[in-house]
Amino acid sequence: MRDYELVAIISPEVDEEGVSKIVDKVTQSINSRGGAVEEIKKWGRRKLAYPIRKFMEADYVLARFKLMPKSVKELEGEISASGDILRYLVVKVED
Repeated sequence: MRDYELVAIISPEVDEEGVSKIVDKVTQSINSRGGAVEEIKKWGRRKLAYPIRKFMEADYVLARFKLMPKSVKELEGEISASGDILRYLVVKVED
């Protein structure tokens, strides 16, 4: 398994409880693929550098996790299917 980081930008139309549900769904998705979530940090609502879907602010979430490389594409497909996640980025963490 490799170490990865995920940064997700969540729509400002989603309330705090909804953000927690999205984080739980992503966590379950990682765990169901044999991975392990090591850390979740909610950065809160921040101003965007440019508008995304006409929003000027959004909630940011950082997740650090371990997952097999072949499962990352499946995870990304599931994340991109969520309409509440405006943007996301998954990067491999080097040792």
